[in-house]
Amino acid sequence: MPELPEVETVRRGLAPVLEGRRVATVLARRPDLRFPLPDGFARRLAGRRVEGLGRRGKYLLVGFERGICLICHLGMSGRFRVHGGGAAPAPGPHDHVDWITDDGTCVRFHDPRRFGFMLWAPPGDPESHPMLRALGPEPLSDRFDGAALAARLAGRRGPIKPALLDQAVVAGLGNIYACEALFLAGLSPRRRASTVVGARADRLAAAIRRVLEAAIAAGGSSLRDHRRPDGELGYFQHGFAVYGRAGRPCPGCDCGRADGIRRMVQAGRATFHCAARQR
Repeated sequence: MPELPEVETVRRGLAPVLEGRRVATVLARRPDLRFPLPDGFARRLAGRRVEGLGRRGKYLLVGFERGICLICHLGMSGRFRVHGGGAAPAPGPHDHVDWITDDGTCVRFHDPRRFGFMLWAPPGDPESHPMLRALGPEPLSDRFDGAALAARLAGRRGPIKPALLDQAVVAGLGNIYACEALFLAGLSPRRRASTVVGARADRLAAAIRRVLEAAIAAGGSSLRDHRRPDGELGYFQHGFAVYGRAGRPCPGCDCGRADGIRRMVQAGRATFHCAARQR
């Protein structure tokens, strides 16, 4: 599933072609994605100007004039593709929604598995929507630091890695970037979450920010379905320190272990780590 860097990459790719433009035509080729499309979806959006594109965790927020906001989620396989100059190809079987702007640009939503969705946000308060209201802090915001992270982890007796995947702890963080951040911070994924306080929490919060910023700069990670809106792949996967690298040497680590990076399963998800470096 796309994580924060992939969704932020999509937001940045769509903003130049959507912000300030009017959506002249909306084409919905089916009535539903993961959930039914909102009532009056095409009718309410057609003719409205896009005022801004935001992001909250793994959710894309598209703000239209007169207070309409659309919450979009990419699901497992969803992606937006920009076709400029009226040159959009004929839609395929998994091309479900087109937004055609007043300059002829087509923004197309493609989702083979249909786990993505588009929903109306409550007027004037998008974050009161059930999908958003329980989310934790944005890890790239000025308010996210070691103290904020430790406060969210307080009282959690389980291991830190599954705790980081709880969107109420950190919004937008997923399996890939949790593994990478824990390696960078030198913290074991098995460590009890409530013990990540003080200097440990400071290291981890800084590592989360550093990993996410590097991934955004690289256009995200393209392992299966992620593509940028221009159709190009992200390339952060070429710089993974530990994720997907079981049995390979630890980068910058002199642990001397023959098996290098190890893989284990926590809460049904694969975790990659160096047992010597991460404590």
